[in-house]
Parts: sequence; C-alpha cells; structure tokens
Amino acid sequence: MSATGEVSSQEYIQHHLTFWASGHNGGFWTWHIDSLLFSVGLGVLFLWLFRSVGKKATTGVPGKLQCLIEMIVEFVDSSVKETFHGRNKLIAPLALTIFVWVFMMNFMDMIPVDWLPQVAALIAGDHNQHLRVVPTADLNVTFSLALGVFGLIIYYSIKIKGISGFVKELTLQPFNVKAMIPVNFVLESVTLIAKPISLALRLFGNLYAGELIFILIALMYGANVAIAALGVTLHLGWLIFHILVITLQAFIFMMLTIVYLSMAHEDH
Repeated sequence: MSATGEVSSQEYIQHHLTFWASGHNGGFWTWHIDSLLFSVGLGVLFLWLFRSVGKKATTGVPGKLQCLIEMIVEFVDSSVKETFHGRNKLIAPLALTIFVWVFMMNFMDMIPVDWLPQVAALIAGDHNQHLRVVPTADLNVTFSLALGVFGLIIYYSIKIKGISGFVKELTLQPFNVKAMIPVNFVLESVTLIAKPISLALRLFGNLYAGELIFILIALMYGANVAIAALGVTLHLGWLIFHILVITLQAFIFMMLTIVYLSMAHEDH
C-alpha cells in the first residue's frame, strides 16, 4: 500500500491471487479454506438441487429447471453411451457429477472479482482478508479431482484385468518382447501417470488464466473514464467468451474421464 493509502496494481493482483489459508502457510499442511468452502459448498448445492428436482419431477409439462436438468442428464448419458464401451452403472452418475460440479466451480469465475472478497473483508473486519472464489483455479483442487479419477482407473484396471493382466499391460506393451520389458514399463508408466497430471493442469491452467484476466480488467475500472469504459467493454467481451471456456473445460474433464475409464475396462 502506498503512503496515500492507495493500493498499487501489483498489490491488488497479489491480494486477489492469495488464498485464505490456515496452518503453516506455504507448507505441506496448508489448508486453502476458501477452496474447500466453495468446492464442498457447490458440491452440496449440486446434490441438493438435483435431488429436489428429481423428487418433484412430473411426467406432465416440466418446469424450466426440470427441463434444464433433464437436458443435462440426457446430454451426459448420450456422451457416456457413445464413448464408454464397458458395462458399469457407476460411469454415467460419475460423469454427470464431474460435468456439473466442475462447471459450477468454473462458473464462480463469472462473479466480479471484488464482490465476494469485499463481503469477506466486511465480515472479518479486515480489509486484508484474502478470498479466492474459483476452486478450479487452485491446483490442489484440480489435482484432487484428477487423483480421484486416477484411483478409479487403477481400481478398474486391476478389477477387470486382474493384477497379472494389469502388470502385463505395463510390461508387454507396446513391444511384446521380454527383452523390452524395462522400456515398456517406463513408457506405460509415464503414459499412466500423465493422465491425472494432464487432467489437473489443463483445468487449472485455463481457469487460472481466466481469473487473472478478469483481475487485470478490473484494474482498469480505477483508471480514467476512457480506460474504465474500455475495461467495461473488455469485461463483457471476455465474460461472453469465458462462458464457452468454462463449459468446454467441464466437458473435456468429463470426456477424458470417460475415455480413461473405458480404456481401464478393456481386457485385451
């Protein structure tokens, strides 16, 4: 903060990119409270909303909310049928959960960057209170999601193929020669580990970039009238474009999950 009490651009950006953390800040046991609150809260909201609509569903003329949810369910169900080649009742509900939950977390990026942090500062009575509202802009959250999918990949690979089949897949592909087992193991291990890493980094990278752009645009509002007007125009343009980004990222995360689990169910 400057001597006049004004916040510099660097301080403004740093403030908005700092998590509300507890524990040993920056250490292994640091908890990002804001990411946990918003991700869990949105997950509970998703479950409550879909359960409420399901209980009130009617065969007559559906309401707008029921119609929207039915469209989402049908879209996810068709995506699973077209992509997943095994038989598993878990995949469709899992895909629906991933798509809606990730979309809801991404959608938090649509809220103006200062609104919720200012509310948090008023409640805490501290203008330095940190709050980041986009859980998927937190690498911890995206890696948690990806590791959950990775765990299912390993589980179903062993369940469908057996431990020996899973080991053979890692050691006898792509070269079915015993002398190439070490090379096969390295190649297949890298391919396997790359799945959760790519899932986590792709989602994080896109949402972090989107969040940063909104913060940079918000800086323009404090400038002169001409720059502020440009900021409004840029904000609206980026908002419209970013709606496509957050939807696409939720869809990609869902589809890659379905593809990876379909591969785990293939018993060669």
